[in-house]
Amino acid sequence: MKRGPFNEPLHLKPEFEPLVVIELVKDVNEKTKEWLVKKIADRKKDGGAQLLIKPLVISEEEENIYVVGASTRRLLLGAEAVGFVKESQDGSMRPFLYSNRAEYKNFRGDGEDFLSMAECQYIIKHELDNLRAHDETNIPGYPQSKLYPGKSIVRRMQTSGVLIQVFPLHDKEDLKRLTHQWYRQIKIGFQPIDEIRHYFGDPIGLYFAFLEYFTMALIPMAILGIPYYFFAWEDYDKYVIFATFNLVWSTVILEVWKRYSSTMTYRWGTLVMKREFEEPRPGFHGVLGINPVTGKKEPTYSSLKRQLRMYLVSVPFVCLSLYFSIYVMMIYFELEDWAIHYNHEQQSTFSNLMLYVPSIIYAVVIEIMNRIYRYAAEYLTKYENHRLESSYQNHLVLKVLVFNIVNCFASLFYIAFVMCDLKLLRQSLATLLITSQILNQFVEAVLPYWMQKRYNKQIKKKVKTLKVDTEFTLLEQVHLEKEMNAYLGTFDDYLELFLLFGYVSLFSCVYPLAAIFAVLNNVTEMYSDALKMCRVFKRPFSEPSASIGVWMLAFETMGIIAVVTNCALLGMSPQVKSVVQDSNLDLFLMVAAIEHALLALKFILAFVIPDKPYDIQIKLAKLEFESMEALKQKQQMKLSFDSLTEDAIDT
Repeated sequence: MKRGPFNEPLHLKPEFEPLVVIELVKDVNEKTKEWLVKKIADRKKDGGAQLLIKPLVISEEEENIYVVGASTRRLLLGAEAVGFVKESQDGSMRPFLYSNRAEYKNFRGDGEDFLSMAECQYIIKHELDNLRAHDETNIPGYPQSKLYPGKSIVRRMQTSGVLIQVFPLHDKEDLKRLTHQWYRQIKIGFQPIDEIRHYFGDPIGLYFAFLEYFTMALIPMAILGIPYYFFAWEDYDKYVIFATFNLVWSTVILEVWKRYSSTMTYRWGTLVMKREFEEPRPGFHGVLGINPVTGKKEPTYSSLKRQLRMYLVSVPFVCLSLYFSIYVMMIYFELEDWAIHYNHEQQSTFSNLMLYVPSIIYAVVIEIMNRIYRYAAEYLTKYENHRLESSYQNHLVLKVLVFNIVNCFASLFYIAFVMCDLKLLRQSLATLLITSQILNQFVEAVLPYWMQKRYNKQIKKKVKTLKVDTEFTLLEQVHLEKEMNAYLGTFDDYLELFLLFGYVSLFSCVYPLAAIFAVLNNVTEMYSDALKMCRVFKRPFSEPSASIGVWMLAFETMGIIAVVTNCALLGMSPQVKSVVQDSNLDLFLMVAAIEHALLALKFILAFVIPDKPYDIQIKLAKLEFESMEALKQKQQMKLSFDSLTEDAIDT
């Protein structure tokens, strides 16, 4: 039997629980493998990660996959190092300290079950990412892959193409229980948010919590929209009340979400978790220099060059894309005009159906353009070479949102305020909503699931043909999961909800069924997203998260745009026009006054409704006070020790 770097048989069932998989290139240099394994297994004081690692044989020709785990004590020490916050015996949330481990709730025995599998995998990922080069000048066996003191080894191996991927393994039993509780049974009730967060981590838990909350918040709009739609279809005067309710609704739900999410993340421990100093993102490159804050060696890149790339390349490309989007929109209106004339001439069932064809084609084109632009936006943002992942994400979100707002809403604004055709506005909005929902569900969940299911059958057949003398359960699992697509985060999911929020908050006053379609979309989205998380994609690494981040700002910005849009729609109402007696100036001033009043109301509501409930504010203040007191005591003890030392020296 072949033997690995530890001079032990390469068993398929290692002694420790495998948590993370590392895959190297097929023809990786032997020196590289031995060096990496030694780095991962070495003690912390020797510059290693002090983790458990063993190779996993996939075939006789392929020995490039390793499974990584850790001892219980190592994981608990890692939990303290990354700053996990846990519930103590008195019910308060406190940073985890290994020395005080018995004081925390649910800590029993040696603490083997104290941390979730997702937390253990995050700790291992954190330790792997913090494997640093010391005296090495390059990756052994790859002289072109340069290293310098303090450089992340794993990141260098990834950018050099030596390391293909690092991913966490699924827990089959936990996943089976979660899927049964989550989406395998159709029921009327809430999602198991805590269980989702426990298995997939905070960002995924927050997304599904927001999806559920947004769906519940849409129900009042849907209930109000049903009678309005059926009893006031052509009575446009009635939408004055609906528009006013819409404005208050869009503000209140966002403020209440902040309170709800802060309560939830406090219970999870991430609201009070201290943030580490953010390391440079893996794709960041530049000339080796010294970080003025940390004093560490790392790549540096001129901010002037980044600004030039942004304003001379990215901004012109975005503007050109927006122009192309407007051009496509004008083609759509030409098709719409042709369909209307064709219907007037023919007056048949077929001609009536043709009225919807331009809107359907345009909705499909919008989805295609959005996806193509998304790839272009990612390429441009990488080209800008942002140092931090947060900065990269903010610029990417900004690019994508600007294009999507114009691409998805420009035609609706044109119909509403240039053509002033509210009937066509209703038709276009309904077509965009329905078509985009069907396409998204098919592209995001149905198609990947079908392809993955077919591939799984092929992999199982291939694994069974391998001649192994031990149980191949782990072998089959790793082989299946390593070929799954990586989950790229919640970006696209939040973007879909953002566009849906825009459709409802901007134009639902003239098409009240928009909220009903949004509810139906979100309900199906819950099941399809659950399916793709559990069956289609690799398990993502858990990352501590206290909020939905920059998306909160995006939703609030859309809420402000909704005020202006709904006020303009109010100005078009015959009921409002009759008040000013056909005076355009008076109408403009009246609408502007209403807009300013509603904006003032919006900001007052945002100010009056605290982002955090009072009890959470008290708990956070208490924790801050205790931290300050502990720091004072530590300083006093140090001063007392220094004083005693000086007295002893004098004596």
